[in-house]
Amino acid sequence: MNAIDLLVQDHKLVKKLLEELCATTERAVKKRAELLQRIEQELQIHTALEEDILYPAIKQAGGKEEAKMYYEAKEEHRTVDALVLPDLLHTQPGTLEFAGRVKVMKELLEHHIEEEEEELFPTAKKLLGKDQLDELGLAMQAQKKLLKGEQRAA
Repeated sequence: MNAIDLLVQDHKLVKKLLEELCATTERAVKKRAELLQRIEQELQIHTALEEDILYPAIKQAGGKEEAKMYYEAKEEHRTVDALVLPDLLHTQPGTLEFAGRVKVMKELLEHHIEEEEEELFPTAKKLLGKDQLDELGLAMQAQKKLLKGEQRAA
């Protein structure tokens, strides 16, 4: 599986989990907590794959425009990882505040996913080509396996 296919597959999973989370009510405290934990784990791994493997390859192969995309994408990750997700993790799952924060995180992530799939990934395909995307995909699969193992051990 090449790098883009793997990341798009991750996007679909996170969007599905977010849909499930948004569909819950204040009474589904346990389910909300479980879904949020799963989303957090998926996002941590996905962010690491993009920031450690794909983004640097695009930045290195591209020019000023690609460098701008690189920094914007990293900033969007930081917004979710450092601001939105930590607040959500400290919000009681049985509250309306939790539902509001979930909706905001979902909107941010959907915007980010759309930009990646419509701008960044097509740019990566042009700049890197099939062989390099296949190599990056193998590296990502190995990294993903390692990170999932670390999460289970923690």
